[in-house]
Amino acid sequence: MTRVILFNKPYDVLSQFTDRGSGDSPRPTLSNFIDLPGVYPAGRLDRDSEGLMVLTDDGKLQARISNPRHKLAKTYWVQVEGIPSDDALARLRSGVTLKDGPTRPARLRRLDAPPGLWPRNPPIRVRKSVPDSWLELQITEGRNRQVRRMVAHVGHPCLRLIRARIGDWELGDLAPGSWRDAPRR
Repeated sequence: MTRVILFNKPYDVLSQFTDRGSGDSPRPTLSNFIDLPGVYPAGRLDRDSEGLMVLTDDGKLQARISNPRHKLAKTYWVQVEGIPSDDALARLRSGVTLKDGPTRPARLRRLDAPPGLWPRNPPIRVRKSVPDSWLELQITEGRNRQVRRMVAHVGHPCLRLIRARIGDWELGDLAPGSWRDAPRR
């Protein structure tokens, strides 16, 4: 039977089981939190991003989740610097052109702070003279640092990025650093 694990990746954790980087001190990896043989991440989440990762022991499922040609929707909570105008939001909804080409249109809405939001360690930088706001942004592709680059492109640098959903799997109340088996479908 296929095993599917949902994991809430904390900030500053690599989305792999070993640290292939150079340096004297190893960085935290999935192996600091998950001790299950045979499961592998279906996709990546940047070290400075938080939230939902799906791990599985099924290679075909892993490929279907991570390959952009399957257009599996991924939903992010994005804390940005400033308060985006309706025009900036419309540009994101239509798709923006980044250095590596145009993005697919994004689904997007303004958001109050996400429910059950945990504090980030270390906290985001706060500038007293610049407000911040939250967006919920859904994309169906997964280029390198795409969400961060999209919001920066419309003038609102990303302060915090949390993946809340991948397809039908959602973060829910899963605490940072915790995992659980996904419900059987």
